[in-house]
Amino acid sequence: MSDHPVFDLPPKAPPEIVEAREALAGQVIQALRQAGLPAFRDGEPTATNRAGAVVYVDPDAETASAPVSLNWRCDPAMLSAAVDSLTSGDPDAPVVRCPGIIGLHMQSALINILLSAGVLATPDNDAMNPDHVLVFGTLSDPTPTPRPTPAQETP
Repeated sequence: MSDHPVFDLPPKAPPEIVEAREALAGQVIQALRQAGLPAFRDGEPTATNRAGAVVYVDPDAETASAPVSLNWRCDPAMLSAAVDSLTSGDPDAPVVRCPGIIGLHMQSALINILLSAGVLATPDNDAMNPDHVLVFGTLSDPTPTPRPTPAQETP
């Protein structure tokens, strides 16, 4: 018997499921870019020091929340300044709150942009990631909204 701990990692989704999730992530990125926002996949070589919408694909077979998610990342200089303030013992500095406040404002914008593009997106009700957005799929053929018809005037 080994003295090393055993970690039960969740099983990975089948390749066709992961492929469908990656396609959905591509649609999310395309919708945000069409709106003029920077958007990219987590894990891309250039993603580390970029600001914009970071899109994540859940490779697990059983997703706890959604197959695709995203959040807004502020400019790396702002994030660095926030970390510097925290590590120097100034947690009340305005720069510490800025990334979170901006993320919450961007959450609403990201959701509304995605919904207008036919992507089903909602806020994540997670206290650890309050600015996270969950993506569940797309509306392939949304039902048109009924419009009121003008009343016919009778002579």
